[in-house]
This record gives sequence, structure tokens and C-alpha cells, in this order.
Amino acid sequence: VQLQASGGGLVQTGDSLTLSCAASGRTFSTYSMGWFRQGPGKEREFVAATTWSGGGTRYADPVKGRFTISVDSAKSTVDLQMNSLKPEDTAVYYCAGSESRWPQKSASAYVYWGRGTLVTVSS
Repeated sequence: VQLQASGGGLVQTGDSLTLSCAASGRTFSTYSMGWFRQGPGKEREFVAATTWSGGGTRYADPVKGRFTISVDSAKSTVDLQMNSLKPEDTAVYYCAGSESRWPQKSASAYVYWGRGTLVTVSS
């Protein structure tokens, strides 16, 4: 499975941005997809996850109510809609695929990882 994230960029506080992750290859081997991020000097952290059927969506507390994860199983894409962005959302964002049937918050549950896309939120 190959994952390609895109959509990052430089935005201002309060702006919105949508990241997209395109999956290719043996996508049927993944049941759930997630987004993680790694800010400057920080460890990688969970952001959001869902299944290809769109069920069981989970969010990290800092992004609840602001971010929305969605899937298009026909196109094999997973989007992360980010609203009301804050400087602390600045990070490299990664999409990942898991063989777990339930969306996982732990990075260790994800087998497939894409290259990250940088999101910078200026104050």
C-alpha cells in the first residue's frame, strides 16, 4: 500500500485547510486510516482515524470540533478538513493505514505510512 499526502501549506490563525491522502496498491489490506502529526521538537501524535466505511471515527482532544476526517472509498482517498487552525497545529501531517478493523490511536497499530505534508499556521 502506498500513501501520498498532500494539501499542506502556510496559513494564518483561524484559517481552514484540507489535507488529502491518496492510497494505492493493496488498499483492501487496510481497514482503517489515520492522520498523525509531528510538531517542531515534539513526538508524533494521533490526530484522527476512521474506517474505509466511515464508521468508528476517533479524534484527539485538541482537534475535536475543529477537524473532520472523511473517506471516499471509491477513490481511495482520506481527507482531513481542518478549521479554526491555531499556531499549535503547526506540524508535519502524516496519513497512515492500519490492518485493524477499528480505528486506532496508537501509531504502532499502523503498518503503512505516507510521506508527510507540512502545515504551518502563523499567528
